[in-house]
Amino acid sequence: MLRFAARATSARQSEKCLDKSVRKRELTASTTILDAAHEPSRLRCLIDSGTRSNDTEGRRRRGLSTASTATPTATTPRKTCLYDLHVENRGKITNFSGWLLPVQYQEAIATSHLHTRTFASLFDVGHMLQTRVSGRDATQFLESLTTSDLKNLGNGCAVLAVFTDENGGILDDLIVTKDGEDRYFLVSNAGRRKEDSRLLLQQQEIFLTQGKSVSLEFLDPLKQSLVALQGPTAASVLQSIVGVDLRNLRFMNSVETEVLGRRIRITRCGYTGEDGFEISIPVQIAHTLVKMILNTPDTKLAGLGARDSLRLEAGLCLYGQDINEKITPIEAGLGWLIAKRRKAEANFPGAAKILLQIESGTKKKRVGITVVNGPPVRAGACILTPEGERVGNITSGGPSPTLGSYIAMGYVPPELAEYGKGVLVEVRGKTYKAKVTKMPFVKTNYYTGK
Repeated sequence: MLRFAARATSARQSEKCLDKSVRKRELTASTTILDAAHEPSRLRCLIDSGTRSNDTEGRRRRGLSTASTATPTATTPRKTCLYDLHVENRGKITNFSGWLLPVQYQEAIATSHLHTRTFASLFDVGHMLQTRVSGRDATQFLESLTTSDLKNLGNGCAVLAVFTDENGGILDDLIVTKDGEDRYFLVSNAGRRKEDSRLLLQQQEIFLTQGKSVSLEFLDPLKQSLVALQGPTAASVLQSIVGVDLRNLRFMNSVETEVLGRRIRITRCGYTGEDGFEISIPVQIAHTLVKMILNTPDTKLAGLGARDSLRLEAGLCLYGQDINEKITPIEAGLGWLIAKRRKAEANFPGAAKILLQIESGTKKKRVGITVVNGPPVRAGACILTPEGERVGNITSGGPSPTLGSYIAMGYVPPELAEYGKGVLVEVRGKTYKAKVTKMPFVKTNYYTGK
């Protein structure tokens, strides 16, 4: 996501919002290692499709939630609030699952990637699903769908969470922010908009029939923009525009403030491994605020191509590739998302299977992989033992502009998951040496206030 958050360190986010100090770094890797030939299938991250209840008025009369955007036809791609800005800046627009979004701008993807690692880049992620959840029973409602301890989450704090099914599979990953005892703000993957909306609405129906109080509001992506400002200089860039003191806003904390006469939400998180913010902005000021950000020194627009390579270096999962409904949090190396209280209560979807895996282990595990010699590996490539037995598959892979090498993620049996373990990867019928590598591949720089 989750545009996304930190990895294992996020286990303590309900008490603290974690981060590491931001460091400036030089552009040391070759900008030619990654070109614009990213397949659309690799960039299905965070793609949206609108939803609307077929009985909006009836739902409103019954006190149920309504989604605020109509479902687009399969042949009519949608535009985010910032589409004209992308065109104006010569963004290379591609139809990503129904949304017209830039994969890159005039610079090569690797150049944009390295700029983000050194300065700051702005990403349009306005196609993601933004949802407000409120009501007396909002905490119980969300805990009935996730493995998180939201009851003990501090106001203004956010957590990376997962929706799970009864088999322990991951239905989606998302960021949950607690605005108050009965108010939450969710940001979930755009490619799961339809499924997430249906899941929330169905659970709301159940709660309402039990006499409980839960309200849902799905924000219209054409009325509420979402951008991600990422990189070592992101804080100084944003601080020059907003009045709130960002030194007090730690990783996985959120605050609402007023800019240009409108309320915006600033959450210190992201999907790159760098310090940064996701900013939810009303459409009335979206263009103006984005241009103010871009007018600051060394801040550039970046597309989904760089976003994908940045999150891979950070070891962050892409829903639909690295995680899905057939993979549990334990298999994905996301066991830290199962909160201690929820383990003890064993009352989340899929608890029986997930708790058994925690106790007894799994048959596969997500690992990082570095190619020792050979070409880049992509999703779907086979992973083999040193003896040539096929035992797993690559889920994400490509060049690392920062490291100047080829990296990947995939699933292997536990006995091959040891760091430094040698494996083979298969590319176009030939096998190449690789090794299991600790993730993140590139050190993260989340802000902890230190």
